[in-house]
Amino acid sequence: MSPGSRRYQITGGGYRAELAEVGANLAGLWHDGLPVTVDNPPDALPPKSSGAVLLPWPNRIAGGQYRFDGVDYQLALTEPARGNATHGLVRWVRWTPVRQDASSVTLAHDLVPQTGYPFPLHLEVTYAVDADGLRVRLEAVNTGSAPAPFGAGCHPYLDLGGHDYDTAELLVPAAAMLDTDARQIPTGRRPVEGSPYDFRQLRPIGSVRLDQGYAELTGSVAVLRTEQRTVELYWDAAYRYLQVFTPPSVLPGRNAVAIEPMSCPANAFNTGEALVRLEPGERWSGSWGIRLA
Repeated sequence: MSPGSRRYQITGGGYRAELAEVGANLAGLWHDGLPVTVDNPPDALPPKSSGAVLLPWPNRIAGGQYRFDGVDYQLALTEPARGNATHGLVRWVRWTPVRQDASSVTLAHDLVPQTGYPFPLHLEVTYAVDADGLRVRLEAVNTGSAPAPFGAGCHPYLDLGGHDYDTAELLVPAAAMLDTDARQIPTGRRPVEGSPYDFRQLRPIGSVRLDQGYAELTGSVAVLRTEQRTVELYWDAAYRYLQVFTPPSVLPGRNAVAIEPMSCPANAFNTGEALVRLEPGERWSGSWGIRLA
């Protein structure tokens, strides 16, 4: 989303969502008028990539460089301080509505071949709300004549409703965590057991602050609970990794936990870990959602 971006509103089952034309961004989700996710101001950029759709890769590519099918590619360094290409190529492009009714909207974008990623893709994201909450479905089709490297993710922030991190409780169903270097590029993995980052059982976040990648998922639902409510974020088998982030504050006076479903970890274009090789004409899809328990 960017200033001047058109928004699409959908409602159903006590939920309301706003989606931005720029980036197909989840600009906000509310239940009975109260925020479930961080809502992006209409006249400002999304804070800390709140609500972003991450295609055709999530997270980071080290140095913006990778080799695919024997060819070297160089992407723009969109995280210059760390020297990375980050969060894909569609956060700042306009998406077109192709289907819409009162409770759902589908936005589409044709990603054109470009320096560093000369692979055309047709992309769609569908948002829908009903009594069971928000459901998000991402789809990608390789419209080119050659295979394309591909990964997907989303960047929702679950709002803490005025509570602080110390009293909120978190569950992350993952047996392993990713070690990273100073550029936040994975260097290996280790079990979460015995570490401060083990949230396989619902427990207070306490003093732990996270910007942590998780692997070896043991379930398909993460939980954030405060005194007032329990929020669940769920995903299907297309998403095999999570990034969990507890920033100092997303907006003034607003704390939130980003729980980001990802099909592959950071730097998968280089490591090949869970990287999708999308053949010409092939379609990839994945779904996730948010609900109040």
